[in-house]
Amino acid sequence: MAGELTKTLARTVLPLVLGVGVGVWLFNKDVDAETLRSITFDGHTLLWLVVALLFVAGRDFGLSWRFHTIADGDITWLRAIRTDLMCAFTSAITPSVVGGSALAIFYLNREGISVGRATSLTLATLFLDELFFVVCCPLIALLVPWADLFGNIMTEDSGEAMFMGGVQIVFWLVYAGICIWTAVLYFAIIARPATAGRFLARLATLPVFRRFAKRIGSMAANMAATSEWIKGRPAKWWGKVFAATVISWFSRYFVVNALFAAFVPGASQLLVFARQCVVWVVLMVSPTPGGSGISEWLFANYYGDLIGGIGIATILALLWRVFSYYIYLIAGCALLPGYFKKS
Repeated sequence: MAGELTKTLARTVLPLVLGVGVGVWLFNKDVDAETLRSITFDGHTLLWLVVALLFVAGRDFGLSWRFHTIADGDITWLRAIRTDLMCAFTSAITPSVVGGSALAIFYLNREGISVGRATSLTLATLFLDELFFVVCCPLIALLVPWADLFGNIMTEDSGEAMFMGGVQIVFWLVYAGICIWTAVLYFAIIARPATAGRFLARLATLPVFRRFAKRIGSMAANMAATSEWIKGRPAKWWGKVFAATVISWFSRYFVVNALFAAFVPGASQLLVFARQCVVWVVLMVSPTPGGSGISEWLFANYYGDLIGGIGIATILALLWRVFSYYIYLIAGCALLPGYFKKS
């Protein structure tokens, strides 16, 4: 087990090197002495940094509440918090397209939930997260003017226009993928699980998929079990778990709102919040562990026009990553030995 622990801890090196490396590069490139002198650190700044930390706690409260509720109280609040932190740690050391959900089954099982039920819980939480984006993104697009959300892509600065146009294209492509995946999950675990099972059974008979027949069969069984488990859940249960999902995601966004309130109080808080929705959607296809490197660069460039200078935007980007990423990298490294001792 010591070897596995060492191997897992070693995986934190790449995202750490990427994140710190890009952070140092951006800082040296964009931040000068004048930028540093323009920053005032007083009681107002400290207050909003504390608020940012409270929103970090709100994110963890929401996800822990969801784990606790969705498991019908079969895992304690302490175990739910530990599961949340370990999922966040997994997200920090794996590409964004993999995310913390990949090992949520393992973590739930380590907290006393059977593998089959842990799979059902994970599928349900995955569906809730995707459903949040399906609902939230169109609302954001309706509330915020298009030119403000994605910047004026008709700007005379061709580089800025290309960047904003690229962000817009990636956002809507990823959002379309989220909608399709949410529809598939809804169809497979809620609406027509039997039909989905038959489809997967036929898929397994095709020559190209035969070597995956066992995995496909397991997937079909898990979807059927999840559907059976979800049936009969009262509206109150759905309301609680979706409310917990909304709290967790809104808290992630509000961390940036608090940072802007601390350092750029004149910025539109609605626009800051709306752009966080875009950032998190775009980062879903990040190929780097935890979005390292890409996150800092995207944030600094995407928010630069709201601040009036790329230097302050870079500093906010680095602070944002401390609150939304490095905290969980440290927490995961601290909790990880305990999980291997349980093995």
